[in-house]
Amino acid sequence: METVTREPSRRLAALDGLRGVAALIVVFYHLSLVARPFLSADQWAWLTRSPLKLLTAGTESVLVFFVLSGLVVALPALRDGFGWLGYYGGRMLRLYLPVWASLALVAVSIALLPRDPASVTPDSWLLRGNAETISWPQLFQEASLWKASYDVNNVLWSLRWELVFSLALPLFIIAARALQRTWVFAASLAVVATVTGRLVDVDALVYLPVFFLGTLMAVRLPELRAAVGAWPWWGRLGLGVASSALLIASWLARPLEGAISADLLWGLAGPGAAGLVIVAIASPTAERVLSSPFPAWLGRVSFSLYLVQLPVIGTLAFALGDANWPIIVAAAIPGSLLLAWLFHKGVEVPSHRLAKLVARKLNQLSSTESTLPAGSVNQQMTGPHEGSAGRAMPRSSVNSPS
Repeated sequence: METVTREPSRRLAALDGLRGVAALIVVFYHLSLVARPFLSADQWAWLTRSPLKLLTAGTESVLVFFVLSGLVVALPALRDGFGWLGYYGGRMLRLYLPVWASLALVAVSIALLPRDPASVTPDSWLLRGNAETISWPQLFQEASLWKASYDVNNVLWSLRWELVFSLALPLFIIAARALQRTWVFAASLAVVATVTGRLVDVDALVYLPVFFLGTLMAVRLPELRAAVGAWPWWGRLGLGVASSALLIASWLARPLEGAISADLLWGLAGPGAAGLVIVAIASPTAERVLSSPFPAWLGRVSFSLYLVQLPVIGTLAFALGDANWPIIVAAAIPGSLLLAWLFHKGVEVPSHRLAKLVARKLNQLSSTESTLPAGSVNQQMTGPHEGSAGRAMPRSSVNSPS
């Protein structure tokens, strides 16, 4: 198998920052849903049908996670001697242990502060998307990551697709390597698939091709970075603007509802997410911004932030009443960041250490153990909601999230 060129860690460190910014946008998105019942139609339109939507593009930011996973999880697997047995064992622990801890966090918060439906607006997102009570069967179902929808910790819907991609990684790599010479055709096919999936309402078609876009980037990474890096600054800026517009195109076009299908345009959010990842790995300016201290810190705790922000928001909203949404917003942002840091230190870091240990032990059982390069265990488990990709990618932290 052809060896992927090792990339300079500094430039690719921008991907950690991009992941962190995307996680924070998901927080803003959920807070906007808390506030929505109390905003006028004009206020909501300004927030969602203008470029301001980039600040609350929560579901679209998850697509950025998916592209990042497709890229950083695939990169080390492209190398000779990759330990698949260790990858699967470590990857499953890396995904499941923090997920289970987040579910336990929600269960404890509901036990300590019961959620009264009367304290929030009827038929609001808070009631539709967040559990008021929890049963053991419900908890176990969500802990499996095989449910289609989630109420205990609503964000776990995306981890379900992370799990599917992680299990199917060999197929993604085989397809990407087979199509790498015709990558434009392959990327176009992925875009058509995700648009079609949105139109016919098939989630697998919507999301899995977005992972594939990242895997295509992995097999063409040196050429991709060299090509886009050679563009003039205004070319990379244009790519960033166009990608951002594609990411929220379905929202920007809503005033034209009926003339343009919102579902068709939402399907273009996947290539928009891919374009933003390309800018992050090829633009010196993007690298400087995304590698600065705060985005870099957000990148380290991004998986934890993604998992704990809804327990914080839900607990505050049901306790204070969503009519007090300005107080909820003011408290939830620092509260989520603080809890993310604690969760990162207390759950994610130990989970990552255990995953590395298990991966090492499993690789010792595999027939390819003798071919594994030193330190390769660290390269086999990280992904988008989770963190950098070992030596194939920069490690702003050995424990940074997916």
